[in-house]
Amino acid sequence: MLTIIGCGNLNRCDDAIGAIIAQKLQKKCKKFFFSKINIFDCGTSGMEVMFQAKGSQKLIIIDACSINSSPGTIYKVPGEELEELPEPSNSLHDFRWDNALAVGKKIFKEEFPKDIIVYLIQVKDLGFGVEISSNLKPAMKKVIGHIQEDIQHFILKSKK
Repeated sequence: MLTIIGCGNLNRCDDAIGAIIAQKLQKKCKKFFFSKINIFDCGTSGMEVMFQAKGSQKLIIIDACSINSSPGTIYKVPGEELEELPEPSNSLHDFRWDNALAVGKKIFKEEFPKDIIVYLIQVKDLGFGVEISSNLKPAMKKVIGHIQEDIQHFILKSKK
């Protein structure tokens, strides 16, 4: 199974980009929806990311990033480079998708995907609002295209 998870806060402008991409892929890829592909908008819930990823062969995560590069810059990063154990906390709100990658491997062992790719898109605006910055829209289309290619490759590979 291939699991695609978009992350982000729909009320914080560009932070929503991962969730919006997941929603768009759900609509575009209806013909691919069968037992081998799942697409989720997990919002900001690292716990949901961890549980939705369980049982997948391959996992793709899409999220916003803010690392002082040009807005719309796309990074494709292997998951193991980003996984991080959570800091001790009394709140599940502090448990992010990067924590989900590390903890999911520890808890679910062989049931957690080893093939993990993360698409990160540099944001411009993290303020309150529901609109994505116009200069991120080309990046959103590119990432959707890349993921559609990833889906095609996964389907072809799984038929062998």
